[in-house]
This record gives sequence, structure tokens and C-alpha cells, in this order.
Amino acid sequence: MAGRFFEPSRPIEVDGGLAVRSKRGKIGEQWWSRRFVDVLEEVCDAGRLARGRNYARKGQVMDFALKPGRVTARVQGSRPQPYSVTITISHFDEAQWTEITEQLGARALYRAALLAGQMPHEIVELFTEHGLPLFPSELDIRCSCPDWGVPCKHGSAALYVLAEAFDDDPFLVLAWRGRDRDQLLDALRGTPEPDEDAIDPFAVDEEPLDARLADYYVPAISLGRLRERPARGATPPELLLRALDPPPVKVRHIPLVDVLRSAYRDLGKTDD
Repeated sequence: MAGRFFEPSRPIEVDGGLAVRSKRGKIGEQWWSRRFVDVLEEVCDAGRLARGRNYARKGQVMDFALKPGRVTARVQGSRPQPYSVTITISHFDEAQWTEITEQLGARALYRAALLAGQMPHEIVELFTEHGLPLFPSELDIRCSCPDWGVPCKHGSAALYVLAEAFDDDPFLVLAWRGRDRDQLLDALRGTPEPDEDAIDPFAVDEEPLDARLADYYVPAISLGRLRERPARGATPPELLLRALDPPPVKVRHIPLVDVLRSAYRDLGKTDD
């Protein structure tokens, strides 16, 4: 009798629940959703997250809604009444988003990628530079279940479903922080076009060859002065991966280019 009392109860199956696609390993295929999951696994209890993953894979999350700073979800547990989950984070105000949008619009890479519906990896650094981390490390997770742990398995399930929703629409990451897709793209279209010529590192003045025959092989400045010039910023070790089209290959559901990126960065580290 006592043994049955402590046996975990089975959740009531949900018809048409929001089951995540990943049935093993990590949840999330795109870099932004995996970054979010990495943050979760750093700040949340591993055991409850594991139970939440099982719930998310079984489709126990019935629905969820996202608005600035807040996600709400209904998760079916073992009791007839679904549990209500609320996940709250701080979202950026109008002035902060105006500043971020101006910076995004001034950088051709970010502007072009976002207008094409893509999330450039470097956008994380831009938000961090302004003291506005894109991915939250502090989450207020509340559930109507009696479990005192934070997050409970119902809250964890909602978080994993949210992570996979980020896979399908990266603009949900930005919407949770306070700016939805249409607002952001309309604002970006209203920013001035980046002045590419002003930052072109390959722009040189043209001169006819016969005017430089006498000093063609002479350096423009002395070697001594060349040594005194400050060192250029280090080239990112994964620059080649950024420049080439990613191959359609995955390793344990993770795109090969993301696996290689971390390896390139490790190889690029130098001992202090």
C-alpha cells in the first residue's frame, strides 16, 4: 500500500498536444533555440528539466501564448484540471529598443539578415554590448501545481516547447523581449541605409601603372613604422564557417556547422 502511494502518477494523455519534434538528445535545432536551452540547463534543476523534457515529448503542453515579458501555457498532468504555467522575464522598453534598432540598422550584416527573416549569430554580442542580454538568465516560473520546486516539470515542459517554437520563428526571441517581427522590420526599414563605402577596407585610389614604375615595389611606409602600428583585431577562428553556405548535415540533430564552430573556437584559443 505504502509502495503504491509513492509511485509516480501517469499524466493524462493529451489529444493534439504540442509535442516537440526531438525524441532524443537536445531539444532545439537552430543556434538561438539551443542557446536558450543552454541557459535553462545552467540555471534550472536538472532532474525537473529531464521530467519536463519527457512531458514535452509526450505532448502534455496543451497550448501556450507569448507576449512581451510573459509566456503562459496549460500543461496536462495527472489530475483532470490542466495546470497553468506563467514564465515572466524583464523586457526592454521603447528607448532601449530604439537604441538597439538604430544599431541593427547601421550594420549591413544584421539589417540584411533580419529583413530576410534570419537571425545572425553576432546579434547576441550587439545586445550584450548595450547591457541588454538577448537570452534571459533570470526567469520567474510559476505553476498552479502543488510541486514546490522551480521549475516544476510542467514549467520545464513549457520551456522546452517554447525553445522549439523559437526554432520555427526566431523573431519570437525578440518578441519576448518586447519587439515583435512586424514592429522590428518596419523600424529597420525606416533606418538609413548603412554607408558601405565609408567602411570598405578594400577601397583604394586608382593610378595608372606607368606612373608608379619607379616605386612599384617600395612599401608605402617604412618597415619600422609598420612595426609600430597597433595590432589589428583578432580574426574570429570560425570566420570561414560564416562565409560559406552551411552543409545540410546534422550530428545528433545538431547542424554540422554549429558543431564545427565550437571546435574552431577551441582550436583558435591561445595559452596565456
